[in-house]
Order: sequence, then C-alpha cells, then structure tokens
Amino acid sequence: MRIAVDAMGGDHAPQEIVKGAVSAASELKVEIALVGDPESLEKELHKYNLQGLSISIVPAPQVIEMGEHPAAAVRKKPNSSIMVATELVKKGEAQAVVSAGNTGAAMAAAKLRLRSISGIERPAIATVLPAEKEKCLLLDVGANVDCKPKHLLHFALMGSIYVEKIWGIRKPKVGLLNIGEEETKGNELSLVTYDLLKNSGLNFIGNVEGRDITKGEVDVVVCDGFVGNVVLKFGEGLSSSIFHLLKAEIKKSFFAPIGTMLLAPAFRALKKKMDYSEYGGAPLLGVNGVSIISHGSSKEKAIKNAIRVAKEVVEGQVVDNISQGVVMLGVEEN
Repeated sequence: MRIAVDAMGGDHAPQEIVKGAVSAASELKVEIALVGDPESLEKELHKYNLQGLSISIVPAPQVIEMGEHPAAAVRKKPNSSIMVATELVKKGEAQAVVSAGNTGAAMAAAKLRLRSISGIERPAIATVLPAEKEKCLLLDVGANVDCKPKHLLHFALMGSIYVEKIWGIRKPKVGLLNIGEEETKGNELSLVTYDLLKNSGLNFIGNVEGRDITKGEVDVVVCDGFVGNVVLKFGEGLSSSIFHLLKAEIKKSFFAPIGTMLLAPAFRALKKKMDYSEYGGAPLLGVNGVSIISHGSSKEKAIKNAIRVAKEVVEGQVVDNISQGVVMLGVEEN
C-alpha cells in the first residue's frame, strides 16, 4: 500500500511530517510518498536510518499556506503539495492521501480531483470523540456549514458504514444531534431529517443531546458542519482547560502532589484518551478515494496515526462500501 503525504502542509512541516511518515513506514509497513520540495525533504530524510523502509519523494513546487482561501488557492496553485498528493490517488499511484495543511484546500483538492461518490452530494469530515464507553464518530465537523435533510441522511449512512468496517461494530447506533430527545424538538432541518433517518433502515435511535455524545451510548452522531465544528472546538478547549485547572489546583495544596503520584497511571490513561494525536486524522467521507485530514498542529505521533487511519480505511474498503450503501438504501433518490 502506498500512501501520499502532503509533507509541506501543517504548522510543523516538513520536520514533524517527515518524522511521522518515517515512523509509519517502519511500524505500519506501508510505502510512503512524501510530496513537496525535494531539497527540504531530502535534508529531513538524511536524519534517519531508512534501511528497509519504502519512502520516496514526489516533487511539488508550490505550497498552499494555512491562511489562504481554499477555492482560490487550489486554482492558483495546481502544483501545490496537497494537489499533487491528491492527484496520485486519482491516478492510482497511491491508495490514500494524508494532509495536515489547509483543511479547506484538502477538501477542495479531494472534491476537484477525486470527485464525490455517485449519490453523495456533500462529502463530510468525520472525527472521533472520546466517550465513557469507547468512542463516538461525529460528522460533519466543518465541511458543510449549510445542509439539507438529505445531506444529514448521507452523513448517517457514511458514518454507519465507517464505524462498522473500521471499528467492527455491527449495526452501529445512529443519533441526530438536537436540543432535545423528543421527536418534535428542533428546527426544520432536524424535524425533516428525523423522518428520513427513521425510515432509512439504519439503526437510528432518535435525537441525542450534546451531553449524550460523551456517554458512549451512541456510535454515530450526525449534524451540519457548523454545529459539528462548534462541538469539536468546544470539546478541545474544555479538555485542555480541565487539565490546566487540575494542575493549578494541585499546586495549591501541600498534600495534593502525593495523591497525584498515586493516581499518575490513571491520569496518563485519561490524557491519552483525550489526546487528538492518538486518533490521527479525520477521514473525508463521500469522495472517490481515501483522504485523511489531520489537525494543523499535528506532530510525529498524530501524523503516524493519521497514516494508520488511512491504511485502515483502505483495507476496510470504506469507499466501495459507501458506494454500495448508496445504492442499497436508495439515498440518491432523497
């Protein structure tokens, strides 16, 4: 399996991107195509022992910066690292693309080069959130600010297939994010979507509230990208604040450090579960190819795990299964 990595995208490119790619090539036994400036990438690769590893460099003279407008950038920079990496997937020269660069540009590149799966109008970014019982998949988290009911139905289908194929959960429980559990709650989007999901054939358990996401009683939660992104960013900020507040309170007490030492293993396990880098990257579901979008601040561990996610999605044949799911459920007619 060959995975194309946008080596110039992200806050810590190319150093951490290359480091993560080398770790992935070693641990996951995959071939890596680093896409970007050859001189910079060769300089980084010289720091490592690459014996036995399959890592190549694919030249890309342009870079889309984090602050650039996505649509304009992909048009002005057709030879950017993210565009070239995505093109490798389109041509069949790589089975997946991973990028920690401009999220909008990564989505635009996938839509432009890979195109959407027939029947899926809006690809969605799916991200993993930690929960009391295992984890939960939330989508969309930013690809689509404005959605129609049929788009949320598509998200539910894609999320359900992903969880079944990647997590091994048969008939995943699907919930619609809403302001109340009652069927009559919510705005017009929620009310119409509820009826579509209820009659979809998916394992739809009804409306779920924000507090239900982390309980682990639902496997897939669907919402529009505006709401999903707010939920995601709030969760990131809350978890970070909790750890900072906890450290501050520990420092105030003379005896607290003793208790902290005893609880250290539990704290480490909790921190690992809350760490986004453990989950790698978020798949862009709904395009004709595997595209994994990583956090802009991703370092070695996050990049390695993003490549792991890419490998799992390819092996799970998620793209083909979504295509088949569209036909089986007839969602293209909604």
